[in-house]
Amino acid sequence: MRSRDGNNYRSLAICSVILFNSLVLNASEYLISYRYVVKDAILYNESLQISHAMKSCIGKPISFIELSHNGANNLAGIIDENSVEFINFIQKLGLHIEHKEFTLNAQNSSTTILTLKTRCFKVDFNDNFARISPLK
Repeated sequence: MRSRDGNNYRSLAICSVILFNSLVLNASEYLISYRYVVKDAILYNESLQISHAMKSCIGKPISFIELSHNGANNLAGIIDENSVEFINFIQKLGLHIEHKEFTLNAQNSSTTILTLKTRCFKVDFNDNFARISPLK
């Protein structure tokens, strides 16, 4: 569109910036949290929560992991295929550990909870792999 004063470069610049961001920067941001509960040496509960970020996260990627996928088109499917590698990666990021142990009537009982608090991850999907990097 052309404005009244004859300058049409601004609308062209805005359109090109929007097109560039949508095509080149196709990285998505996800919020991921993880919780692992062991009660009396038995796995009681394990949960991995993944949700698409509603607004952009602030921060820079600090490290990354590349997970290969065979036709999975969403992050939950890719992580499910490579769950051991991903869990080992997020354990290096730092987990909150809570341990409770008590003895009652000569019987020991313990509970251990590992938690990765909700954290923002940037995910780049490619043809054969997804690059997942936490933001700091």
